[in-house]
Amino acid sequence: MAEASISVDQDQFSCPVCLDLLKDPVTIPCGHSFCKVCINDCWDQEDKSGVYSCPQCRDTFTPRPVLRRNNMLAEVVEKLKKKTEVQAASPAHCYAGSGDVECDFCKGRKYKAVKSCLMCLASFCETHLKPHYEVPALKKHTLIEASGNLQEKICSEHDKVLEIYCSTDQSFICLWCTMDKHKDHETVPVASKRTEKQSELKEEQMKSQQRIQEKQKKVQELKQAVNTIKLSAQTAVEDSERIFNELISSMEKKRSEVTELIRAQEKTEVSRAERLLEQLEQEIADLQRRVTELEQLSHTHDHIHFLQSFQSLCVSSGREDSPSITVNQHLSFDGVRKSLSDLKKRLEEFCQEEFIKIPKHDERNCPAGKSLLSLQHAAAVQMILPSEPKSREDFLHYFCDLTLDPNTVNYNLILSEKNRVVTYSEIKQPYSDHPERFDSRWQVLCKESVCGCCYWEVEWSSKGYVFISVSYKDISRKGGYESVFGGNSQSWSLQCSSSSHSIWHNNIQTALRVITSSRIGVYVDHSAGTLSFYSVSDTMKLLHRVHTTFTQPLYAGFWLDLRSTVRLCDLK
Repeated sequence: MAEASISVDQDQFSCPVCLDLLKDPVTIPCGHSFCKVCINDCWDQEDKSGVYSCPQCRDTFTPRPVLRRNNMLAEVVEKLKKKTEVQAASPAHCYAGSGDVECDFCKGRKYKAVKSCLMCLASFCETHLKPHYEVPALKKHTLIEASGNLQEKICSEHDKVLEIYCSTDQSFICLWCTMDKHKDHETVPVASKRTEKQSELKEEQMKSQQRIQEKQKKVQELKQAVNTIKLSAQTAVEDSERIFNELISSMEKKRSEVTELIRAQEKTEVSRAERLLEQLEQEIADLQRRVTELEQLSHTHDHIHFLQSFQSLCVSSGREDSPSITVNQHLSFDGVRKSLSDLKKRLEEFCQEEFIKIPKHDERNCPAGKSLLSLQHAAAVQMILPSEPKSREDFLHYFCDLTLDPNTVNYNLILSEKNRVVTYSEIKQPYSDHPERFDSRWQVLCKESVCGCCYWEVEWSSKGYVFISVSYKDISRKGGYESVFGGNSQSWSLQCSSSSHSIWHNNIQTALRVITSSRIGVYVDHSAGTLSFYSVSDTMKLLHRVHTTFTQPLYAGFWLDLRSTVRLCDLK
């Protein structure tokens, strides 16, 4: 006999309290079944009253019923679990977690709400939301995405839904507000306002997408330029290596030639000396033999023999010595050494002059023919890399919000207005000692480093003069004049007074023939190695531009004279 197949809904075997499949099911006297833990938790809360009720039908029991396991129901539930694959709950059926909106009608552990009702002012999970789709009266309610801030969508004065937008006050109101405080105001339904703003939103999305595409195009162009630069640089390195190797090979060849020349001169002089030595040794041997013969003759007793022999010996002794060979026994190579020293000096000077012409950074400022990169590559880089701004509006795109560093301020300077204004004071301030503090110079640095492209503006006033500067952070803090901004190789300064301006760097002053200004703009392009000072008024007037190579991050700084004040300007 075939086994009967009965289709059952899993919800029929769910606990009405926790809404999950029954666990250790028990049936109470009214016939409803619950998880043993769930019903015990409910009745534990009713112990004080002594009356126990069914959470589903509200039937009451006295005394507290004894709970026994429903074995048949437990077996059915167990079989249902085995026959049905346990899958991860969908977002609409999972329990509420951190940051989720909880269902207001779930008991025990709450499910995540999927909708909120503006009429009921409550949030519902998928199970408890069903009446809003089935009951005719509830179908008219306004449902929105689950929200934990429903009160924000309700008028605090009339306790009604905020469904009107007041364009006059730019606020959300309810229908009753249009007949009260907002009676004569320009109002539209929220949905209509949403439609209007939705079109604006699409326009903004299109603009943003267009800007993204433009910037992505620039990124690709810049990456291509970087690859071009790297390839050109690698080619230049290989060419320079080849040229230096050829130069070294040429010098090695010349060194061998000079060595051979010295050895040849040495050989010539040594050969002369050896020939002279051989001749002298032969003459000494002849003289020694003659001395022996004379000695023997002096002892002979034969007078005739003596006279005859003496005469012949005297004739032989009258022979002149052979012509001497001149040898420079103090042979010196000072001439060669001097010539090589002069060559070395001239070569070093020539190399120094030529190496200066080799560009160190931005190829756009290099003379034609001196660049290691080709003109074509340099032009490509120039097209992609941003050029220095022209108008003040262009400069403000690179505006940097700077603040003065209290750890660096000198004892005779006072900071104010959230560390954006510094003023000279004749009274020393009780600042604590700090290794970064300028102890002898009336100076202060900013906290923020300057890298990339940055622009800031400064307003100054002084009976004397002030220095508007940029500096490396490791500038001396405790020294003498070498710690003054512009008095060393680590800083650059614009000296401003009521009658003149000048540039200071490495203790060298360059006077500027410009009109004085109380507002100065400073623009730094760190990678390009440019520092520009501008007079700011209705127009931007360039005071001076520095071209160099920055090896460290820069910091804005100021030096103040008596009765001086410097203010970092806000973005306007």
